[in-house]
Amino acid sequence: MKILKSLYVNSLFYRLLFGIATLSFVSFFVDWLYLVAVGLLVVLLLLLLVDIFVLFSGKNSVSASRILPEMLSNGDENPVRIKIRNNYRIPVHLRIIDEIPYQYQQRDFLIKSRIEKFSEKEYEYTLRPVRRGEYLFGKLNIFALSPLQLVMRRYIFSENASVAAYPSFIQMKKYDLIAFSHNPFEYGLKKIRRIGHTMEFEQIKEYVQGDDIRTINWKATSKKGQLMVNQYQEEKSQPVYLLIDKGRSMQMPFDGMSLLDYAVNSTLALGNIVIRKQDKAGIFTFSRKVEDRVPANRRAGQMQKIMSALYRIETNFSESDFNRLYVEIKQSITQRSLLILYTNFETTDALQRRLPYLKAISKNHLLIVIFFKNTELNRLIDKNAKKMNEVYDKIIAEKFAFEKRLIVRELARHGVQCVLSSPENLTVDSINKYLEIKARGMI
Repeated sequence: MKILKSLYVNSLFYRLLFGIATLSFVSFFVDWLYLVAVGLLVVLLLLLLVDIFVLFSGKNSVSASRILPEMLSNGDENPVRIKIRNNYRIPVHLRIIDEIPYQYQQRDFLIKSRIEKFSEKEYEYTLRPVRRGEYLFGKLNIFALSPLQLVMRRYIFSENASVAAYPSFIQMKKYDLIAFSHNPFEYGLKKIRRIGHTMEFEQIKEYVQGDDIRTINWKATSKKGQLMVNQYQEEKSQPVYLLIDKGRSMQMPFDGMSLLDYAVNSTLALGNIVIRKQDKAGIFTFSRKVEDRVPANRRAGQMQKIMSALYRIETNFSESDFNRLYVEIKQSITQRSLLILYTNFETTDALQRRLPYLKAISKNHLLIVIFFKNTELNRLIDKNAKKMNEVYDKIIAEKFAFEKRLIVRELARHGVQCVLSSPENLTVDSINKYLEIKARGMI
């Protein structure tokens, strides 16, 4: 009974059987072909029995395992490895069907290969999750075929394995290395010359071209006989709060992921940079109310707290209440801090409803509003319109793109700094803005 459950007849057998049936049909007109057809049928059945015997002669003739990462990185390609060992005395053909999580809706997964006798082989494929949460893997099905390839024997391994998809820790590690490397420019990070300074004195040094002339120490200059300047060190341990709007405006999809997930990935990477720069990182998320609070800190374990909070973020698809956000900031953040707000505005009307609260927040804190370009509109704008409906689509797309630029001007007019970024460049643009703020000594 176990043999029947794991025995599958290959399509080659049916093709050969069909050929014999065709030959027997022709034998109605050519008598001597009948004996040929019967002989071929007997040979085929004997080969079938031999093939079954070869494949089922051992108990553990094929062993395999699926090697999963400890956790998946959301939005990134994550490697999944399959190790297979052939214990047969002959080389076998393999058909590997892995039951990947239902979130991918992929029903055509298949790897075909050949493995030599008493050898081991490793296969690798990648998965790109686009949502945070649990991903459940089903069975790892290995179908073994002998060189005859008439039947297949099915082996089942690694049933019901699960792994969680967390915010993009791969992206976090990538920008962690880049931000502190000597050549970050190829990745889009900018080198920003410091044009201001804080009041934390470090030392007096000789003037070199490019130093701020406002820092010249005239007493030291008169004693030394050459220009001397005061050098100030960067103030550290500044509170930086990353605020994530998780309302329905952040559910717009881009490349399979929502804007909210892009904001979550960017928050994790930027929070790590903030702590590495000796500042304090914290997060708020909000929609109808403020949730998922992590107070700003830079102690060991802070990044783990931030990652755990980001992993749990869910939306209720409601309109975000910026009044609640303002009240919460007023009550819980007493020290002047850098607030980086991830949100999205599609129209100037949407901005005007929230602008009074943004202005109120920016009076006591340095507020940076980061929102998204609608990159899908660029395809319509760049497309040559040939029909009347395409002309209308292009005009509407240009109108929405123009409104995004108006929003930037309106925020700047009211003294609120902003970044208009495409989803794929969100992390780079956010880190660049933070480094610029630090370089200019604005907090």
